[in-house]
Amino acid sequence: MPKISQSNDFQTVITTFEMTPGTCQDLMEALQDAYDTFISKQPGFIAAGLHVNDAQTRIANYSQWQRREDFQAMLRTDEMRKRNRVIADLCKSFEPVMYEVAHSFD
Repeated sequence: MPKISQSNDFQTVITTFEMTPGTCQDLMEALQDAYDTFISKQPGFIAAGLHVNDAQTRIANYSQWQRREDFQAMLRTDEMRKRNRVIADLCKSFEPVMYEVAHSFD
């Protein structure tokens, strides 16, 4: 489970996916499979969560990595490049953005 705290030194990546309700479940299954079989086993991976809105038009993905270079290395693998082509076909757009936790509230 992701731990959100400004005291950690993890790399946080938030990715938003925009899709139609008709492809939401297919995209969610592709993302779950990517995390179950590949992403979660990559060096530096800490945790992740997938969130879907009520209209099934957006998925938000929150992931944490030991270092930004770990996330970037995962993206450059042949396996993830192949998966990202499938993911891109299932959605209108997706954008991973790296963040630093500025503040957290418990």
